[in-house]
Amino acid sequence: MVTLSKAAPLNKIAVNLGIERLGWGDGKSSLKLGVSKSHCNKAGVAHGGLYTMMLDMALGGALVSILPVEEWCATTQLNISFISAAKPGEEIIATGKVVKRGKNVAHLAGDICVSSGRKIATATGVWAIWDHKPDSMK
Repeated sequence: MVTLSKAAPLNKIAVNLGIERLGWGDGKSSLKLGVSKSHCNKAGVAHGGLYTMMLDMALGGALVSILPVEEWCATTQLNISFISAAKPGEEIIATGKVVKRGKNVAHLAGDICVSSGRKIATATGVWAIWDHKPDSMK
């Protein structure tokens, strides 16, 4: 993997939630988070929206790690299967990888596991790719 210093900084919402980047580069990306009570739903387990966000970031990050600087991408489809639940005190790790990249579309896959290895969720997704960044990023 490429050194993390070459990865774009995480957005504010990720930082505010406590998400940290573990790895980034060569079509792969990984993130981690220590689950606290503030991340939990009313049932006392990590909220599914948290898993969704981390998987979107991990899969999208994997694609961005191989895009030329002038290109950009966006999620067009994200399919998630919730398998188990993480509890406060557990660390979760989201990983993503590029399965296939075409000219205008990429297919990605990933999962979230607790640090002990128990699988929490899996995801597949499709990203659109443009040959230029949007005007708002120039």
